[in-house]
Amino acid sequence: MLKSIVFMILLIICIISLVTLSIRKGYSNFFKEKSHGFVLKESKNLKIFIISGLSVIALIIFSQANVKTPEIKGDLGISELIKVEVNDSDQWISIRGKNKNNPVILFLAGGPGGSQLGAVRRNLKNLENNFTIVNWEQPGSGKSFNSLDTEALDIEKYVNDGLVITDIIKEKLGKEKIYIIGESWGSALGVFLVNKNPDDYYAFIGTGQMVAFEETEKICYKTALDLAKSKGDQEQVDKLEEIGQPPHYGENMALTTATYLQYLSKEMAENPDISNPGYSTLEDLASPEYGILDQVNFFRGMLSTFSKVYPQLYPIDLRNDFSDLEVPVYMIHGKYDLNAPISLVKDYYNQLEAPEKKLIIFEHSGHSPWINEKELFCQKTMEIFVHHKK
Repeated sequence: MLKSIVFMILLIICIISLVTLSIRKGYSNFFKEKSHGFVLKESKNLKIFIISGLSVIALIIFSQANVKTPEIKGDLGISELIKVEVNDSDQWISIRGKNKNNPVILFLAGGPGGSQLGAVRRNLKNLENNFTIVNWEQPGSGKSFNSLDTEALDIEKYVNDGLVITDIIKEKLGKEKIYIIGESWGSALGVFLVNKNPDDYYAFIGTGQMVAFEETEKICYKTALDLAKSKGDQEQVDKLEEIGQPPHYGENMALTTATYLQYLSKEMAENPDISNPGYSTLEDLASPEYGILDQVNFFRGMLSTFSKVYPQLYPIDLRNDFSDLEVPVYMIHGKYDLNAPISLVKDYYNQLEAPEKKLIIFEHSGHSPWINEKELFCQKTMEIFVHHKK
């Protein structure tokens, strides 16, 4: 983490130096006018500009070349951050565990466009004692942001790539089947995968379980509006009324939905009944798994990928389309989850047909039980595994 912080500081210093130099010398002193426009003066300023620019480029290249996941020691330990070929595109996965012979969990991050390499490693580290955790950087997110053009992303692509990732994991770690943990959007993707090819998976664990996407957005919007009115927060009321009720579309859709989703996230972060506020974005960005470009793509995924892919999910309702699954299903949901309404989760759970199913409510969690009550989450996951193996 220290290395990544140093990289970020040096990059900021280089950029500030360039900007400061331009301001201090003045536009007219830094550039000279030609008949065809402006060019840099042949002076010490030009040398400084070039050196600073090359330093930034070198720093970016160096940071990308030195990404890694922290080492797990021991003869059977595994700690890898690797690029794999998935349907003619390059994507990244991390593999971590104290015994590579342990059962395997594939973790599916939220989003679409979310990247949670550092967050999973920190919050679910206790699971590394009993499982090998594979974290997939999905296309359009983080390290896999440039795996293909954003316009090519669709739900079918995620499902097909997820099945290939599963095959890669099984072959590399010598497994017949694996487990899935999916959070938020990843909880829906996990359902899609186990529905498509149940023979690949022992069981599915969903947390922050998404059910009906358009209905969820409408509930979240109304909840945020009612909350703002109850608090007398007229500024927020005006913002919400300006964007109007979901569904929303367009290239800035992520920023539009953030008007109510971030308001709800803030409410959960300030709720004293939730064990901790959840995500730590700066700490996530400083993770050694990310180079500088990855850090930039961390945000690009949350904006452009989310805006492109999420509206494709509006027609999907798991209660109608995925109510019969052939693998055991376990849902771990926060009592105070405002982003994935618990009413929809209970409705889906009641309709779901599966070899075994269980809904576990965490009393001190919001949308991210795996972060809010991480020790309990790891404990419950282990209990699910032990119960399933009996």
